[in-house]
Amino acid sequence: MPDAPMSTKQTAARFANALRSFSASGDAFRVLSTVPPRTETPPPPPDSLIVLDSSFNPPTRAHAAMASSAVRQAGPRARLVLLLAVTNADKALGPAPLEVRLGMMEALARELAAPPVQVDVAVTTRPYFHDKAAAMEGAGGYGRAEQVFLCGFDTVVRIFEPRYYRGSGGMGSALGPFFRRARLRVTMRPDDAWGTAGEQAAYVAGLEGTLGRSGGDAAWVRRIELVTG
Repeated sequence: MPDAPMSTKQTAARFANALRSFSASGDAFRVLSTVPPRTETPPPPPDSLIVLDSSFNPPTRAHAAMASSAVRQAGPRARLVLLLAVTNADKALGPAPLEVRLGMMEALARELAAPPVQVDVAVTTRPYFHDKAAAMEGAGGYGRAEQVFLCGFDTVVRIFEPRYYRGSGGMGSALGPFFRRARLRVTMRPDDAWGTAGEQAAYVAGLEGTLGRSGGDAAWVRRIELVTG
């Protein structure tokens, strides 16, 4: 007989314990839950690692649509990671506690999981995409799968902001390794703040002419896929 499902309070307590263990470990990345649960015989490494990185405060239908569309395109050898950063470069952590958000992420994972594709609920201490990608690769478990980070257009604009790369090596040393292991799948949602779909596509195309002046590489643009929301 299957175990009875945990209550919301029990789920939050389980994730609170997992977060304390993660915090004490010094790890940069950790999977806290897998849906369906992992078996004694692990599945083969995925060909594609679809990463939905968000504050999940709360998870939305837009999150679900972005993830399910990407997984369908990637095929049965994909794996989906719902990733929560316990440190965010641009957003405050409130109001929902992290353990509550992780419980909501696990509920979303149950909606999205469709054998043979599994969904990992994971956390990271890294605030930026390029650091998250390196932490995931360094943790092992995913082989040499190509990482596909899902994001909205506003995130693309932030990724190429020079102010985030003022350290040694600049944008090139940060994003060069990222685009060798990963690509971006960008969902366009035209609005007053970010313009029409055509304007958003023109911005991305225009990066080929501007990235070099910021220490980047025009070839990165070929690692960006634009899709409609």
